[in-house]
Amino acid sequence: MPNAPQFAANDPAALHAVIAAQQSEIARLKLMVAKLQRLQFGRRAERFEVDADQLNLLAETATPSAAEPPAVPSVHSAASVNRRPVRKPLPAHLPRETIIHDAGCEGCPDCGGALRRIGEDVAETIEIIPARFKVIRHVRPKFACAACDAIVQAKAPARPIARGLAGPGLLAHVLASKYCDHLPLYRQSEIYARQGIDLSRSTLADWVGECAALLDPLIEAIRRHVLGGATLHADDTPVPVLDPGRGRTKTGRLWTYVRDERPAHGEGPPAVWFAYSPDRKGIYPQQHLDAFRGSLHADGYAGFGRLFASEAITESACWAHARRKLYEVHEVQAGPLTERALALIRELYAVEADIRGRSPPERLAVRQARAAPVLTQLHAWLERILTQVPRKSTLAEAVRYALGRWPALIRYGSDGQLEIDNNAAERALRTVALGRKNYLFAGSDAGGERAAAMYTVLGTAVLNGLDPEAYLHHVLGCIAEHPINRIEELLPWNMAGLLLAPNELAA
Repeated sequence: MPNAPQFAANDPAALHAVIAAQQSEIARLKLMVAKLQRLQFGRRAERFEVDADQLNLLAETATPSAAEPPAVPSVHSAASVNRRPVRKPLPAHLPRETIIHDAGCEGCPDCGGALRRIGEDVAETIEIIPARFKVIRHVRPKFACAACDAIVQAKAPARPIARGLAGPGLLAHVLASKYCDHLPLYRQSEIYARQGIDLSRSTLADWVGECAALLDPLIEAIRRHVLGGATLHADDTPVPVLDPGRGRTKTGRLWTYVRDERPAHGEGPPAVWFAYSPDRKGIYPQQHLDAFRGSLHADGYAGFGRLFASEAITESACWAHARRKLYEVHEVQAGPLTERALALIRELYAVEADIRGRSPPERLAVRQARAAPVLTQLHAWLERILTQVPRKSTLAEAVRYALGRWPALIRYGSDGQLEIDNNAAERALRTVALGRKNYLFAGSDAGGERAAAMYTVLGTAVLNGLDPEAYLHHVLGCIAEHPINRIEELLPWNMAGLLLAPNELAA
């Protein structure tokens, strides 16, 4: 073998070093294959069940700490495992149509005696009325003055799209179907054709562009609100974009910025702002967050580094990312080292579950009492792992990822407004990830910008408990004539009392 390492045949130390290096490389490659198999075929949920005996054994091997809280394993009773699903009642807000099924006879079929009603049995089924198109004719009678021949006529009602045929309801349905239900425009065109309506994909695409331009003042108001908070969640995801002239697609990025103060009992309404960029250069988030001042929840993307260096923005790292790297190793090479680390992280999340929705001072007090000792123990445990595994192993890389961001990872423990992870941004991107499974690519950079605009409006409506299609229907019906200096009146949280989601109507 020309590339085989050269060493003396009588040098056992060199031979052992080569074997160890090869075994380490084999283990790394096996882990890489297992991770790819899990991404392609495995379950997405990162479930970690702790064995009580094993956890106690691990706790005994750790450095004793008087402040260390006991690890409590999750217990699933037999009743919860064997419980059958219970059928939920049909929503109360749906209209009811009653059909009475009479017995069909006036007397007893056995003896002919008179019948008297003693009760009834009621069973409900749910039915659907298919969507139907209709044409609304706007008739404006003309009147002529008998004295001066002046013509009097009512003003023509405003349309969302100038001289367009689509009403606000149809536009809202097209947009919600594409960006909420992930139904590409060409499929919508085929669905409408079955009802005898000829709406080409190009026509629908033009409508999307016109609506995005119409909603631009509203999107700008949402952006100002998102960047006006003290804390922010940021993340990005790739989007395939058609690259004309090259015969292939390029990779654009959709950036999401989420303001959600509800876990810390904040008063600011939740909102999400999306932005598109043709690539992932750090200049784009730096431009997006130029006006933001506060704490930023983010992953380890290097493009945020200049923002943190300016000291105007404080970094708050994500424990979900740190945990995920350890979990991926544990799934393939489960052992006491990874199991103990994951168990300690699980304790941190148990604290967060107990304080969700409390005020920042309460959250801070509980974190200092319960989470701080766990963080201290976890830091010591991660440093111990580095002394027991090969330096180039995947486990060592996962541990170095956490230790390298340790000051930013533990910052949430000293600020009750911060969150333990960046899951708010990842949840906002979930709808984009689902959409990617249903379309091949965005048609252009302009298409990416339109997608960012619509994800902003519809995503913010969902965060505020509104039916996104109903909200968009209302906004598109009035925004063309709405005063620009009162655009805040159309923000989702200012319309929550008018447009509640169906589940809130039922409640």
